[in-house]
Amino acid sequence: MLDKIVIANRGEIALRILRACKELGIKTVAVHSTADHSQKHVRLADESVCIGPPSSTESYLNIPAIISAAEVTDAMGIHPGYGFLSENADFAERVEQSGFSFIGPKAETIRIMGDKVAAIKAMKKAGVPTVPGSDGPIGKDDKKTIAIAAKIGYPVIIKASGGGGGRGMRVVHSEATLIHSIAMTKTEAANTFNNDVVYMEKYLENPRHIEIQVIADEHGNAIHLGERDCSMQRRHQKVVEEAPAPGISVALRSKIGERCAKACQDIGYRGAGTFEFLYENGEFYFIEMNTRVQVEHPVTEMITGVDIVREQLRIASGMELSYKQKDIKIKGHSIECRINAEDAKTFIPSPGKITTYHAPGGVGVRVDSHLYTGYSVPPHYDSMIGKLITHGETREIAIARMRTALDEMVIEGINSNLDLHRDIIRDGTFITGGMNIHYLEKKLDL
Repeated sequence: MLDKIVIANRGEIALRILRACKELGIKTVAVHSTADHSQKHVRLADESVCIGPPSSTESYLNIPAIISAAEVTDAMGIHPGYGFLSENADFAERVEQSGFSFIGPKAETIRIMGDKVAAIKAMKKAGVPTVPGSDGPIGKDDKKTIAIAAKIGYPVIIKASGGGGGRGMRVVHSEATLIHSIAMTKTEAANTFNNDVVYMEKYLENPRHIEIQVIADEHGNAIHLGERDCSMQRRHQKVVEEAPAPGISVALRSKIGERCAKACQDIGYRGAGTFEFLYENGEFYFIEMNTRVQVEHPVTEMITGVDIVREQLRIASGMELSYKQKDIKIKGHSIECRINAEDAKTFIPSPGKITTYHAPGGVGVRVDSHLYTGYSVPPHYDSMIGKLITHGETREIAIARMRTALDEMVIEGINSNLDLHRDIIRDGTFITGGMNIHYLEKKLDL
């Protein structure tokens, strides 16, 4: 077992990793920017190292500073959490080259899955269903491109191969705007991702966003932990997630989950990962794989009883998975609301000092947050300040518990999106379940 690790992140995920380490007897090193010296995990870690000023590029994205922190504290591994450097293949490679364990996949795996064209090719080979598309980068032959689009059928979507987070995408509804849209997306991709490769897919008009959680070790073992529904989104950013996904049968879950687990074995995957799909008319279509722990991993933990971060740490220590597929049982239902420091109507970020904070409680309620009364939310990072998770024997009970928990939660001194969540959790369509990825934006009239 790794005896000491650097937690190369901040906020609630850093605290989540720290708690898992304490349970396993692993010592922790918290790295932080000057703006984050008062973070809860920094106070609770065995050691802490300041790695730079508030700007992410000079701190949490500063690879030499993070590796130096591991060196001076004699750490054995580095956990990247999510965001920042978590899916940076060069970082993973440099961590391993420096003699430390990267608590995540191998660098070459991150590279393959980070390139959307290469990822789709790998998934097709592994038998994972994909969206009909160009089957590779769009070339310079406009006539051929027009013919491919016609074969796929409009509308189509142009995507940047190196894209992510909802950027580098453009929907095309007719041949008249196809070539211009491709040129625009290539320019945007080059400027944003330093990679102008784009590809084309069929644009699904009313899909749901469903993802499969997987875990694999370096000994060839791989399992899936069922699915999550992440369709409640605003501008491609998830707002509410739940597990299992409403309307997905046990047979369909097993079928798609087994394919994902097999794909992990085929590509030599190591650690926790998530296969993301669009789901429409009973069919799954692969869109990308996230080679890290997800923000929404708690809902899967709640319905399976599997500690995903604990498994990451064990796998990075060279151990085999703690579970076989037959051990995984789906029990009940879980819902997660992402709590952000932002105005519930305008979505303008709201940094500042927390004057009052009260976390809800009760049976089936979990709060993953680094907040405390007196803490100042800095303006330099993502606005998410916590996650509220509920679990119940049924979806109805999970919703009822979330409704109560949201009403109990108090965050004063800054604006938060609690009111938005209180509205969503009482929304008739959400209560029915199975809404598509466009529902929330239409509800908000965006």
